[in-house]
Amino acid sequence: MSKPVSNKTLAQIARVIHGSSALVITAGAGLGVDSGLPDFRGPQGFHAAYPPIAKLGLSFPDVSTPRWFAQDPAFAWGFFGHRLGLYRAASPHAGYGILLEWARRRPDGFFVFTSNVDGHFRRAGFLQERIMERHGDINFLQCADPARCSGRGDVDELIWPADDLEVEVDEGTFRASRPLPACRHCGGLARPNVLMFDDYQWLEDRTAAQDERYRAFASRLRRSGKPFAVIEVGAGESVPTVRWESERLVDGTRGGTLIRINPRDHGVPIAGDHHEVPLGGLEALTALERHMEGLAGTGRGEDVGQARGDLEGEARALRDDVI
Repeated sequence: MSKPVSNKTLAQIARVIHGSSALVITAGAGLGVDSGLPDFRGPQGFHAAYPPIAKLGLSFPDVSTPRWFAQDPAFAWGFFGHRLGLYRAASPHAGYGILLEWARRRPDGFFVFTSNVDGHFRRAGFLQERIMERHGDINFLQCADPARCSGRGDVDELIWPADDLEVEVDEGTFRASRPLPACRHCGGLARPNVLMFDDYQWLEDRTAAQDERYRAFASRLRRSGKPFAVIEVGAGESVPTVRWESERLVDGTRGGTLIRINPRDHGVPIAGDHHEVPLGGLEALTALERHMEGLAGTGRGEDVGQARGDLEGEARALRDDVI
């Protein structure tokens, strides 16, 4: 159960966001819970979402691995095909829109760092050039056996959108019906372009390009000395990739403030004037937005439209400004 957060604390956090020159949004699976998505928190959460897999005694790391694409492709695509359908059917909740509006108002820009593979930041209106998807995106495909694939070329050739893909999954067994998704180059089996456990077949080119842009932005941010905020939402401790990145960004800087939103794992172990918000993502963002509205037209927000310019122009500049 979420703990109460005082209006005084929320107002203080809102002032931090409002006074920030730049914003980094870091997000884990907990952000999607308010969109109706499972967060697979522990074996119980995963098995509740996939009862047939529970009967097999398999955990999320047991199932989310490339070995099933070689050993039992119908089982592999049953799991990932169901996830793809689940993420497509869900809509990004209102919290994404709140974050996007805050981000657009930062004169020195923003970036998203997420371990989520659902593509919801892109669907919510965030520019692709401003998103770092650490584990890839289920809405893109690659060959399941890239070492033997005949495909060659740049990232746009080797990794392609799954826009037209429909995978028929038996809800009782979570096995996919044939024909299974095929590689558009060699005709062999295709797989999602997401990083799985014990995954040596993942093509990281698309994510590496995102990471290059993100690292350039983060490096400038840390060196600038200007105030910036890192808003982390729904990043748990079981796979702490996002939490570590949030802490790395602000640790040792003069201007970085971490705002950690999580109903359970909300502790911030690093020194500094950081903020713990023991609430769910949408609840916290909605509460903070009420306080942000009271700050509209004051301080940094007055000239931000002129300062930020055209976001698409910023994105083009960012692509060319890699350190």
